[in-house]
Amino acid sequence: MRIAFPLVENSRDLSEMSARIEVVPARPMLQLPPEAAAGLVPATAWSLEMSVTSTGSGIERRFVATPLGRIHTAMAGSGFPILLLHQTPRSWDEYRDVLPLLGRDFRAIAMDTLGFGDSDAPAGTPSIEVWAEGAFALLDALEAPRAAIVGHHTGAAIAVEMAAAMPARIDALVLSACPFVDAERRARHHGMRVIDDVEPRTDGTHLTELWARRQPFYPAHDIDLLQRFMIDALRAGEMAAEGHRVVNRYRMEDRLGRIKCPTLVIAPTGDPHVHPVAPKVAGAIGGSILRELSGGMVPLPDQMPEEFASMVREFVSAQVTRAGSGS
Repeated sequence: MRIAFPLVENSRDLSEMSARIEVVPARPMLQLPPEAAAGLVPATAWSLEMSVTSTGSGIERRFVATPLGRIHTAMAGSGFPILLLHQTPRSWDEYRDVLPLLGRDFRAIAMDTLGFGDSDAPAGTPSIEVWAEGAFALLDALEAPRAAIVGHHTGAAIAVEMAAAMPARIDALVLSACPFVDAERRARHHGMRVIDDVEPRTDGTHLTELWARRQPFYPAHDIDLLQRFMIDALRAGEMAAEGHRVVNRYRMEDRLGRIKCPTLVIAPTGDPHVHPVAPKVAGAIGGSILRELSGGMVPLPDQMPEEFASMVREFVSAQVTRAGSGS
């Protein structure tokens, strides 16, 4: 059985989406030639199981095969690549309205983290390190040896790991609503129920519970943003809760000091989870810049796409120009 939602790109009105349920035969696994599976040929030569360009949005969606699994992406524009990493339990859709804006100046790439959205789940235990490896595998497949990395919440933790693990590949780093994970936080959150942890019930009341648990951190009366969240959360399944535990296990304090690239830390003032710790994140990264975004909440990229994209564009453009001039 498949529940299918027709694609509605660059629109925040979910009333345009109508669901249909259809029973279809199982789809055979995509067979790749050995050289493709090893990542030895360009992604465009072998990995386009699906490619959709939406009229008017300029967003192209595709699946890219990597050694860690098939990764779903959405892209817009051309030029220097910017990789956008989403929070738990979202997908590329968190950047749906940001992509066309950044695509005016860059090759903007939003990926579904392994295990979320339409990307394959990684083998073994999920971790920030594995998710960062998956992001690098995607950049390799797209023949992007260097990039700017933008991460929001969980995506920011992944971005930290990428910049710490392979600093030569990251020209600029934007950490939006980045958590600060240290021994104190790990101890405080150990065994604690995470926000998206709800017990499934046959009467469906767990969906109401999940909505209610998230609603205080979203703009009042903005049903669309919560609907988009719910769709991604349902698709993520158990990872909707586990993704938060993965972040809480990450030894971020060992990695922040290894970041050498220019870094912007964005602190949304309406996000109580991260705004208080933003100075700690920025203070642990030499030369970083801390900027607040007034009124920003947990869903910042899709809540305030124009403001978010403007802040990212201004910072990344300056770093790419500086790197190009050799200064």
